[in-house]
Amino acid sequence: MKRLIVLLSLTASPALAAVGEPFFSLANTDFVVILAFLLFLGVLIYFKVPRLLVGMLDKRADGIRSDLDEAKALREEAQTMLASYERKQAEMQEQAERIVAHAREEARTAADQAKQDLKDSIARRLQGAEDQIAQAEASAVRAIRDRAIQVAVAAAGDVIAQQLSAQKANALIEDSIKTVQAKLH
Repeated sequence: MKRLIVLLSLTASPALAAVGEPFFSLANTDFVVILAFLLFLGVLIYFKVPRLLVGMLDKRADGIRSDLDEAKALREEAQTMLASYERKQAEMQEQAERIVAHAREEARTAADQAKQDLKDSIARRLQGAEDQIAQAEASAVRAIRDRAIQVAVAAAGDVIAQQLSAQKANALIEDSIKTVQAKLH
């Protein structure tokens, strides 16, 4: 096949169309160039350069193929990691929502407790104020009663002093002393 290609390339050459000089002469530059080219191709084939080039291309293709396989593996690993991170993100989102819900519930409970504590404090203060008012009323009633007793005793003393003679007073004092002695003994 190679020989046929070389032969066809020689026959299709524009040098064959040239008239005047014989084509197979060393004076014809086209013939010399064709001979040099064929000699160059022969040297390349003799030293197995095409096989070396094909081997290098195969090595490069194998390297590219291994790079592609590695890229696929990395891509699959990245997709696995992405799925894992998305799963973790969803779990963290759920956990955050649970924490927020729990915090809201605790805040609601704390607010209810604060309201109840405030109600209790107000009730205690009201009770304390009512107790103070009751004590003040009782104190005022006692003070009024004591003052009324003092006034009544003073008035009774004045009335008795005006109506009581000295003999009746001495008799009452002695009577009182006897009563006290009887009660003490």
